[in-house]
Amino acid sequence: MNLLLIGAGDASATDVPAEEAGSKAANLARLARLGLRVPPAFVVGTSVCHETAANGHRLPAAVKAAMRDMMTRLERTTRLRFGGHPPLLVSVRSSPPVSMPGMLDTVLNVGLTDAAVRGLLRSTGNPSFVWDTSRRFAQAFAETVRGCPPEPFVALRKRALASAGAQSADQLDPLTVRDLARDSARLARELSGTSLPSDPYAQLEDAVEAVFRSWSVPRAAAYRRMSHVDDTTGTAVIVQAMVFGNSGAASGSGVGFTRDPSSGADELYLDFAFNAQGEDVVSGRHRVAEAPTLALALPEVDRELRQAKVALEAEFHDMQDFEFTVQDGVLYFLQCRAGKRTPWAALHIAADFVRAGLIDAAEASRRLQAYDLDAIHRVRLAPHGEAAVAAAVPAAMGVASGAIVFDRDRALAMGSGRPVILVRTDLDTDDVAAFAVAGGIVTAHGGRTSHAAVVARQMGKVCLVGCTALQVDEARHRCLFGGRAFAEGDTITIDGDTGLIYAGAVPTVSERPEAALAQVGGGDRPAPETGR
Repeated sequence: MNLLLIGAGDASATDVPAEEAGSKAANLARLARLGLRVPPAFVVGTSVCHETAANGHRLPAAVKAAMRDMMTRLERTTRLRFGGHPPLLVSVRSSPPVSMPGMLDTVLNVGLTDAAVRGLLRSTGNPSFVWDTSRRFAQAFAETVRGCPPEPFVALRKRALASAGAQSADQLDPLTVRDLARDSARLARELSGTSLPSDPYAQLEDAVEAVFRSWSVPRAAAYRRMSHVDDTTGTAVIVQAMVFGNSGAASGSGVGFTRDPSSGADELYLDFAFNAQGEDVVSGRHRVAEAPTLALALPEVDRELRQAKVALEAEFHDMQDFEFTVQDGVLYFLQCRAGKRTPWAALHIAADFVRAGLIDAAEASRRLQAYDLDAIHRVRLAPHGEAAVAAAVPAAMGVASGAIVFDRDRALAMGSGRPVILVRTDLDTDDVAAFAVAGGIVTAHGGRTSHAAVVARQMGKVCLVGCTALQVDEARHRCLFGGRAFAEGDTITIDGDTGLIYAGAVPTVSERPEAALAQVGGGDRPAPETGR
């Protein structure tokens, strides 16, 4: 068993082994050493994952005792009290040795008992924030720990918004948010047959067990098979002091890449949601915009993020994917990892890092071993006169044409015989098996940095998200793009460069990255055929 404290000036954080603590925890320790602002945390090691599985998916008593000791240390560091006043809340996140974006579970706002709600109301004077956090916790605990379906909670929230004539939860008045939080807790009790635990340590233990248990869920197992990840390592768990992106207009949550993970361009690539928690950005259930207004609204945060881009690449010698939260104008880093990227981006990033002297040509070649350099190319639309039927946010470049399918099973059934485009309201990592057979993906909700979009991009799939003109009617096997109806099986073309969607198949042209190939010693290969 190995429990380590991170981000609190503790000596144990100077060398965090990824094999036991997971790559996410090891990288958190490096972020803290770089001087970036990291909320204090402790790690329950991968060996406990195996102990817990062998113990009927229950934490051994010795681990529970050690976790209580670590919580006491977190209380001293934060000057907050778990289950007391002013209240300490924590997030419970996975930390596998090899990154598995969105495949394992997370539970936020753990420790939010009735007493903690009263304490937060007294300490913040912000009832909308407190009740919003309470609603989020009730839903997350019910879904992740108790195994309840998300749809009843989504329906409950939609009814509350419709009744209030609001477009989003931050437009609701505090009393309505309070009622929604209480209704969410009541719904959680009805669906699970049990109330949310009133003991904060019971919440914590249940949440840690749920994250360990998620190592074995089908989507995680499928991802490991497709990505050739060792199935026996297990995951560690990070218990980290909460920072709150939903605490007001100067707060929010985001995901960033130090380079464009689709093209490899040397530019900061961000999605950010104001007055939101991280799950709003990565879950794929919400419409998330890019962050062009971040520099105007929070210029100091924007400046710190750009400084962090340089520091992260200098430290890790690779493009990084990082998650962050802004609480009342203060930036906190929650994790970073080597960013998933398209083959095209992988080649260009390796070439850029060779030119910058951060890696040598031999290291670049090693990083590119997983890719077929002969096959790396970029598909663009040829000149044509077709009018687009809709527009979306591009999350992965390229062009794909195929038959529309609306669910995972149809994609798997049809994808072996003809190219398909998976069209969904939300993009979820549960659909990962369908990503493998689809030529492209279009969603009405979600952002470029949602976990599912990250996985689709890594797999080289053209991906468009946040298509506001898209309405999906799965029951009738059809959808609308801007008022134009399409049935399952109809062909569409999606353009990952512009985000435009066309009816039918549209001709394409192909190009090879000759300059980048020459930089890493992989030039002089013929370009793939041009086609439709």
